[in-house]
Amino acid sequence: MKARKGAMLVAAITATAMIAACGSGDNGSTDNSTLTLASVDQGSIEQVVKAFEAANPGVKVNYTTSSADQYQQQIRTQLASGTAPDVMTVWPGNGNPGATYVLAKPGYLLDLSDQPWASKLPAGLQGVAQYEGKTYNAVFGVNGIGAVYNQQALDKAGLTAPSTWTELLAFCRSAAAKGTPAFALGNQDNWVTQLVLYSLVATLVYSKDKDFDKKMAAGQATFASSEWAAALNKYIEMDKTGCFQKNPLGTSYEASQELAANGKTLGIVQGNWVIALLKGKNPNGTFVLKPLPANDDPASTFMPGAAGAGYGVNAKAKNKDLALKFVSFVMSPEGMAVFNKAQGSLPALSGVGATADPSLAELTKFINEGRTVPFMDQLWPTAKVQQNMLSGLQEIFSGQTTPDKLLAEMDADYKAGL
Repeated sequence: MKARKGAMLVAAITATAMIAACGSGDNGSTDNSTLTLASVDQGSIEQVVKAFEAANPGVKVNYTTSSADQYQQQIRTQLASGTAPDVMTVWPGNGNPGATYVLAKPGYLLDLSDQPWASKLPAGLQGVAQYEGKTYNAVFGVNGIGAVYNQQALDKAGLTAPSTWTELLAFCRSAAAKGTPAFALGNQDNWVTQLVLYSLVATLVYSKDKDFDKKMAAGQATFASSEWAAALNKYIEMDKTGCFQKNPLGTSYEASQELAANGKTLGIVQGNWVIALLKGKNPNGTFVLKPLPANDDPASTFMPGAAGAGYGVNAKAKNKDLALKFVSFVMSPEGMAVFNKAQGSLPALSGVGATADPSLAELTKFINEGRTVPFMDQLWPTAKVQQNMLSGLQEIFSGQTTPDKLLAEMDADYKAGL
């Protein structure tokens, strides 16, 4: 995720480029009616900002949006140099350079434990929104990873979504024979490389052993000696079977969206957040999230489903009061409803009156049936495991390393982080 670099990092992007990515952010503002915000929620944060400004006449939010890899490269540098915005995207847990534990440990984030919504977070979300028992992350949504299908493209191809591994490979072959690959894969953006693997691991590892993470932490299990190896080999088998378009490494996340949105592929393996982006590119399209099968027993299929990225407040925010007001809005029934509708996520808090998008019916079902597991990196002891996994997956696709070598490196990184 080539030489080892930060999680979700593909190129050195200057801080200026990040600020110019979108919006008109001015992080140096001391105007108490102006808030600065940095977000990766492209396609949804815009509507939340409009709603917040409408609810607070006279308030202006100067915001920037950027891709995850750009954002994660810059945010710690900005925090350390005192140029970070008042409010920023923060990921749950400990899996990447922009995650809760990573940013809270050096004191970059404001303690939000006294906010009314903090005590209402479900137990399953509190752990990844907190560091040492204090809440630092306003997690507003629950997301899932799986196969997002373009229903019109499926109908045109005369195919249906597979529910078993054998059906999946046959589906890929049939799709390729019709000239429309099954899934778009944008592995040029290295954070994308993990999504197929996580989808397979959810079933192959966690459906058999829900305590796998505890065993890893206790030194009783490893990546290399577990079904992680089978999942990685099946990922490679999907590629060899023709499940993806040509040259995934030369395809960006943005380009992969174009392929799936416009029926150049039958779908895309992604998080549910991509649905809003696909609809933006094809307003008349119908997109549905389903699990990616990893074996031939549908009853044992699991999905990655966990807290999505939330928002934290800069401990040195220039407008702390307004920052807290914005985060409270995000976690309010009104703000959460706007976010969840725009992003296509499920609300983190119960009783907020939000209606789940029909495209997420399968994810909702799996959550209710207890067949979801956290995104794997959220519970790893160090962000380095994911960093090297992502770059290693790119190297596998370019023929520069092997699954055995990658898993051994992940085990070494994990052990070093304990």
